[in-house]
Amino acid sequence: MSRVWFITGASSGFGRAVAEAAVAAGDVVIGAARRTGALDGFVAAHPKQVQALRLDVTDQAAVRTAVEDVVAWHGRIDVLVNNAGRTHVGAVEETTDAELRDLFDLHVFGPAALVRAVLPHMRQRGSGAIVQMSSVGGQISAPGFGAYSATKFALEGMSEALAAEVRQFGIKVLIVEPGAFRTELFDKGRAGASRDLGVYVRTVGASRRMVAESDGAQSGDPAKAAALILAALDAQDTPLRLPLGDDAVTGVLGHLEQVRGDVVGWEKRARATGFDGG
Repeated sequence: MSRVWFITGASSGFGRAVAEAAVAAGDVVIGAARRTGALDGFVAAHPKQVQALRLDVTDQAAVRTAVEDVVAWHGRIDVLVNNAGRTHVGAVEETTDAELRDLFDLHVFGPAALVRAVLPHMRQRGSGAIVQMSSVGGQISAPGFGAYSATKFALEGMSEALAAEVRQFGIKVLIVEPGAFRTELFDKGRAGASRDLGVYVRTVGASRRMVAESDGAQSGDPAKAAALILAALDAQDTPLRLPLGDDAVTGVLGHLEQVRGDVVGWEKRARATGFDGG
């Protein structure tokens, strides 16, 4: 039986790549996006498999309605892919409260609302999968990406707990952590940025230049990433986390060694912080 996919941010980038891979596998895709015009050609090419759905994931009432509508149309949602998102560059001092809240609405509260909406249906069926599109920035942060990483760290923490909670119902959770892939994430019209105070030139300045100069030149292939995501979901032992790209794998492994070094270096003194005789 073909699966029914609900993919947010499906008009471009990883969302579009995963949608195309799912269609190639014979599945049905509900492609959700704020602007669905970019999906017109995809829908026309696969009218029996692809349906576009206008959705702003930060509108929680609209999220609930969208999920109920899809279940009414197709009877189920087999795979939820929380992919909608954007990047943001700015030092922590430069990032305003409004900018930070907007990112959390998009990367944390939106996915959380979708998870709450689909889980009753998945639990009833005793199957399903939730794909949380995080980033290597969900494991590692860097100057200028504090706000972005804060949302991805939060998404990963929530998703780790979620995976342990829903495993008993036959539901999988996959956290995807891409590195630099040739998507529209760094597109000038999509990338957000805080006002430059001019005092973080040596640190955040490098991140600003990287975003501006690497757009369209990233080494990662979204189609290959999408194929691996489908393979991970189909595996008997689906991993909780899936870093994608040589840069992401190297970065995550190196970060784990750094964390280990920090812990081991202070291990004896850290263990000795209990009450005497305890």
